[in-house]
Amino acid sequence: QVQLVESGGGLVQAGGSLRLSCAASGSIFRINVMGWYRQAPGKQRELVASISSGGGTNYGDSVKGRFTISRANTRAMVYLQMNSLKPEDTADYYCNLRIPLGEDRNYWGQGTRVTVSS
Repeated sequence: QVQLVESGGGLVQAGGSLRLSCAASGSIFRINVMGWYRQAPGKQRELVASISSGGGTNYGDSVKGRFTISRANTRAMVYLQMNSLKPEDTADYYCNLRIPLGEDRNYWGQGTRVTVSS
């Protein structure tokens, strides 16, 4: 089984920065996609950013140009550098691991809360 543990959330002022980390452990396949999703109270979960094992990235429209996702494969870690934060970024952020082989497995972390004050 795969375990994902997020860290780095907290309270930050608008315009500030945070760096989220996700540590993955367990039976992780080489071919995978890791990403960040977020969910604000009363809203649907949405994609923030994702990165494949091949290095390809995808970003949600609302964070393009502000957030950067990266991987450290040797440590089974994925990072989300969040710059120019806005109050609208306030949400619970969840790390996701997708293994697009066979059953197309998805794993989720428990989330880390990001609060951006104005």
